[in-house]
Amino acid sequence: MAETKLSATGLAKLRKAPGRYGDGGGLFLEVGAGGAASWLVRMQKAGKRRDFGLGSLDKVTLADARKARDVVRGQFEAGLDPVIERKKAEGVPTFKVAALTVHKAQKKAWSEGKHQSQWIRTLETYAFPVIGDLPVNKIDRHAILDVL
Repeated sequence: MAETKLSATGLAKLRKAPGRYGDGGGLFLEVGAGGAASWLVRMQKAGKRRDFGLGSLDKVTLADARKARDVVRGQFEAGLDPVIERKKAEGVPTFKVAALTVHKAQKKAWSEGKHQSQWIRTLETYAFPVIGDLPVNKIDRHAILDVL
């Protein structure tokens, strides 16, 4: 059974009619009676069906929902729980966030204001553009070498 793919332009119309609208590959847009719309992925393994929420239509575009569906499906098929994996990812700060947190906590220990600003400016110049957006648990020696 082939499903009709949703279109970004047609999403506004769907919001007016409550229901569940499929995009294919287990991705659905669920619209409530009040017009609230959320993305979900439905998967089945060993006869058990699971639904995973991806976020509201207001915050997640159709393109992003399709990408998230593929990630969730890959995790699910690999035997991982996508909900646990998302919580793990949300709990790990990026290098930039971690560095700014350390700087804020340690800067009073430095005797001179010059050292306070020098430390963070070095990271802003060299490290943040390369690894600033990486979660700290994803930084490997190759990433460090890219900074150097």
